[in-house]
Amino acid sequence: MAAETQFQFHVLAVDDSLIDRMLIERLLKTSSFQVTAVDSGSKALKLLGLNEDEQRNADTFSVASDTHQDVEVNLIITDYCMPGMTGYDLLKKIKKDIDLQESKSLKDIPVVIMSSENVPSRINRCLEEGAEEFFLKPVQQSDVNKLKPHLLKSKVKEENDQFINNKRKGMEETDSPDKTRAKI
Repeated sequence: MAAETQFQFHVLAVDDSLIDRMLIERLLKTSSFQVTAVDSGSKALKLLGLNEDEQRNADTFSVASDTHQDVEVNLIITDYCMPGMTGYDLLKKIKKDIDLQESKSLKDIPVVIMSSENVPSRINRCLEEGAEEFFLKPVQQSDVNKLKPHLLKSKVKEENDQFINNKRKGMEETDSPDKTRAKI
């Protein structure tokens, strides 16, 4: 029998705690995810191809021309409470992002927030800002199992967007003035 190539979802895990980062990485890898782990929100943004433009205001980001993302990130899971940029700040910056590539935008990447503190107002604020889930630490395998539907929904949306863009390009080519104008 021929071996099937299975698509492997890529998760970016962001946590300043080495122990928590290793735990989430192990849980994700056990569930057959490809994982990249970083220890800060700013490193996550850099990996995603965004750099804070220090000459503009703090909410403005520019695409880093020298940073190339080799693997597409399908989901981001981040700790809420981190020094510097919090997970909530990272969530807001990702969800406010403008389109970086043809049809793929960072704001379409599902974001999951983790925290050891069960604060209902914090949880609601994250969900209202666009987080898909809010997990209480320590994260468990049952929590990781909740990620698949968000990844699949994101993948289907991405494929639909790609199909629509391809169809739109095809229509533009057939409707272009050069092809519809009568030649004299």
